[in-house]
Amino acid sequence: MNLLPSGICFYLSIAICWMPAKIDASWWYMGTLGSQVMCDNIPGLVNKQRLLCRQHPKVMQAIGAGMQDWISECQHQFRNHRWNCNTTARDHNLFGRLLLRSSREVAFVYAISAAGVVHTLARACSQGELDSCSCDPTKKGSSNDAKGAFDWGGCSDHVEHAMRFSQAFVDAKERKERDARALMNLHNNRAGRKAVKRFMTLECKCHGVSGSCSIRTCWLSMADFRRTGEHLRRKYNGAVQVVVNQYGTGFTAAHAHFKRPSKNDMVYFEDSPDYCVRDQESGSLGTAGRLCNRMSRGVDGCEVMCCGRGYDTARVSRTIKCECKFHWCCAVRCQDCQQQVDVHTCKAQT
Repeated sequence: MNLLPSGICFYLSIAICWMPAKIDASWWYMGTLGSQVMCDNIPGLVNKQRLLCRQHPKVMQAIGAGMQDWISECQHQFRNHRWNCNTTARDHNLFGRLLLRSSREVAFVYAISAAGVVHTLARACSQGELDSCSCDPTKKGSSNDAKGAFDWGGCSDHVEHAMRFSQAFVDAKERKERDARALMNLHNNRAGRKAVKRFMTLECKCHGVSGSCSIRTCWLSMADFRRTGEHLRRKYNGAVQVVVNQYGTGFTAAHAHFKRPSKNDMVYFEDSPDYCVRDQESGSLGTAGRLCNRMSRGVDGCEVMCCGRGYDTARVSRTIKCECKFHWCCAVRCQDCQQQVDVHTCKAQT
């Protein structure tokens, strides 16, 4: 959901996680959770992460269960691009050698993974799945908004708690390293966490005679994670290429005409590869075999997606809903029809 990514292994066996790797295992990549032996033997964790892992096994389980949500959101945002947030199942850090670079794609991965942890934990707290937290305890008594006074009630998502835990666990190794790449990761992690908080909304329920809404009970709720993903995708588009300042404590824009990055911006050091062909060194899986749209002139078009290599066309049969009729009351019933369509896929490099 640093240069040597820290972590726990998600969704694979312990045996695979313990295999030696050139890149440390990532906390993104964890399968079985809850035992002290697991926390003590995962490669790449710093002491603080191991301690948090042992102290909060249920929190780690919640993070593991929610990991697929932010990966799916990342893949949704880039589904029509050469780089489509693809993962490498047999690699210890989930994204392979891509993470050795300091590109804007890596910036996005760190931001959305940190955001995913916050969203997952805050929701788990609100739903009573964790003993260590619940609804936001600060939302008590009365308050005001543009519509007037209201009483706090319901269950406000405890985003502040989730942000604190995410910062303590996810940022632990970067805070120990404190090199240029660690500064980049910390910045993008923070941008991701702040993105979740940005879309907190006040939801209210009215009380009063004949729906007069003379009394309102309100609570703060997180938006659907899709809004966070869309926001971070916009930040990816406007990411700022930076260099470390002379004091080694922050960033300046890499080019004079670039804006100075804010705390909400994503930052990166290196230009991205074109992702056209498979390249183990850059972590590019290439676009051979990827679906493309022959009629599009955008990034999903065959000319762009296939990098000028051309594409293959195959006719396939797919099932669609057809002859739909409305039946009183209240159902729509359809037939299953077979439709022949042309599918275009990028040719491999010759």
